[in-house]
Amino acid sequence: MNRRELLFLLSALAGLSPKALAQVLENPSKLYDLPPYGEATLLYFSDLHGQAFPHHFMEPPNLIAPKPLMGRPGYLTGEAILRYYGVPRGSLLAHLLSYLDFVELARAFGPLGGFSALTALIRTQKAQVEAEGGKALVLDGGDTWTNSGLSLLTQGEAIVEWQNLVGVDHMVSHWEWTLGRARVEELLSRFGGELLSYNVVDELFGDPLFPAYRLHRVGPYALAVVGASYPYVKVSHPEEFTEGLSFALDVRRLQEAVDRARAEGADAVVLLSHNGLQLDAALAERVQGIDLILSGHTHDLTPLPWRVGKTWIVAGSTAGKALMRVDLKLKKGGVANLRVRVLPVLANHLPKAEDVEAFLEEKTAPHRDHLFAPLAVTETLLYKRDTLYSTWDQLVGEAVRATYPEVEVVFSPAVRWGTTLLPGQAITYDHLYAYLGFTYPELYLFYLRGEQIRNVLEDIASNVFTPDPFYQQGGDVSRAVGLRYVLDPDAPAGRRIREVEVGGRPLDPNRRYLVAAYGGRLQRVGEAKPGYEPRPIHEVVAAYLKSVGRVRVLPEPNVRVLGRNYRVPEVTG
Repeated sequence: MNRRELLFLLSALAGLSPKALAQVLENPSKLYDLPPYGEATLLYFSDLHGQAFPHHFMEPPNLIAPKPLMGRPGYLTGEAILRYYGVPRGSLLAHLLSYLDFVELARAFGPLGGFSALTALIRTQKAQVEAEGGKALVLDGGDTWTNSGLSLLTQGEAIVEWQNLVGVDHMVSHWEWTLGRARVEELLSRFGGELLSYNVVDELFGDPLFPAYRLHRVGPYALAVVGASYPYVKVSHPEEFTEGLSFALDVRRLQEAVDRARAEGADAVVLLSHNGLQLDAALAERVQGIDLILSGHTHDLTPLPWRVGKTWIVAGSTAGKALMRVDLKLKKGGVANLRVRVLPVLANHLPKAEDVEAFLEEKTAPHRDHLFAPLAVTETLLYKRDTLYSTWDQLVGEAVRATYPEVEVVFSPAVRWGTTLLPGQAITYDHLYAYLGFTYPELYLFYLRGEQIRNVLEDIASNVFTPDPFYQQGGDVSRAVGLRYVLDPDAPAGRRIREVEVGGRPLDPNRRYLVAAYGGRLQRVGEAKPGYEPRPIHEVVAAYLKSVGRVRVLPEPNVRVLGRNYRVPEVTG
């Protein structure tokens, strides 16, 4: 990308205030009509998590980095990320990138995403490219089939049907596997595109289940798309979902896939990845021959490509907020240059895809009353993303403790997906599924000794704050409602957690505590509470919401962080 193109990008997106945007939206072509560039266009999205309908999604107030990784893409939030990309506060791109002024900007710009507007945008962009004689590929970075009401109630089927309507060419995978291996294979038989993955192999013999890559002819050139599924599926989810499979991160196998694609004539190699931004940056330094990585899993958005060694990296956002358009100018043996555009999915302003509207109406009809009936109203902002704390997690923890007053600590998984509700907004079951739509949703009650609780916190901190991306696994730090502690992210492993308190008293390493947890495997290390039968967490929270009618959750983090300026957003009504 040259300076002229950068200035165009910033003028097209970053400088748009709500007032200026309103003027542009009278003629949306100013935002979305792009002059042709290069020979190949990649229309890329990632981490939709089944969000079929327009919604709000706030970026994290905090992304606490291990000290050696501070200041790089993937760990920038708030003012820091706006400074890094030169984006004015209050603009449309600032709303996509940052939590700042979230409520005001959400009300100004309206909800984002949804299958209908995203489909129409993809079709329009593809038609523009093909009208100019170019080639466009629609690439899905994975985490698409699960974690929403529509996906859960149809076991992923409606999402695959939508992928076919939009014309996805290739995808990779992660949460899809929590539907179980048999269901994944059944859905893939109906998928019109192709799952690519160099690292999903038979556990016993190492045989691949899917093609590692696919070559596409683009004029006089050949472009290879290599697929990489999430490498830690086996350790992040119950093993029974993926019996007989391995997802191991195998650098040698990836290098071999790239080399084979090159040997078959690929001029350029694109890695469609669900590794996460930091791990992809580390791979870019180790694997030779990859021109571009389209990075998913960690929900980052990179308005400009990140150059690591000889490889560009572009991250694809999340929740359907934006479509990334990457135009490649190819040359013999590689990519001469590229142009990256963030195309916001402004649900209230983009044209709708009428066939997708009808499709959604048909698919939701049997579930409409269940999905969209109000359960309660929130008086405060409910958000999910942050390294350590969120008001959504706080609300769920309070709901569990109100239902089971004997519970002392509630652990919730630190998944990155979810949705954001504005003050005054009704909470529906669809919103609950957007946050609690696990395929293994059971809430467990069990006993842990104080020493076990401390060890759990240390293990989680070790996964998140190790400076080596090859050892980072999972999402943010699991939330724990009912206890407080001090975190030193720079301390050695095993010494990051200090001053743990439960119920206002120091943690007793020898005492048993009654703990609740869902969406993970923590219950396996504890002793089950006699007489308790696990229930889906969304049922517990829905019953609580109906009983209270209104909720007000003020952001009050239970973690004090050493060596970082940890902050939470102000509450506005």
